[in-house]
Amino acid sequence: MRYKKVTIAFTLILLSLMVGASYSFYRPPHNLKVLPQDITHERLDSIMEGFNKSLGVKCNFCHAKRKDSERLDFSSDDNPAKEVARRMLRMTIDINKNYFRTDSVIHPAYLNTVTCNTCHKGDAYPGQ
Repeated sequence: MRYKKVTIAFTLILLSLMVGASYSFYRPPHNLKVLPQDITHERLDSIMEGFNKSLGVKCNFCHAKRKDSERLDFSSDDNPAKEVARRMLRMTIDINKNYFRTDSVIHPAYLNTVTCNTCHKGDAYPGQ
């Protein structure tokens, strides 16, 4: 019986340490200029995955490498493609806001929104 209590206590302590450690590894995104500052990690990943699929690229297409390693520095503005992506994101936001009614019953938003894929269709440089 005592062995069972010790095992349960040890398991609970281990689980709480694991949960605490997982929260301490998450760093909120930095240098967001178009996306909301309070965006969730899941939503940001979803948006970035949408860019990857729509343009047929990987993260290093817009994000520069860290100076001290091969890993990407997601907050860096060293890669000029990142600013192009921001301009394109602003453009799609503007088009959707000014040309498509998102509150219409006749034309629901999901049928009338412009996304990266509208033009890119898996090509980083459409029309070239």
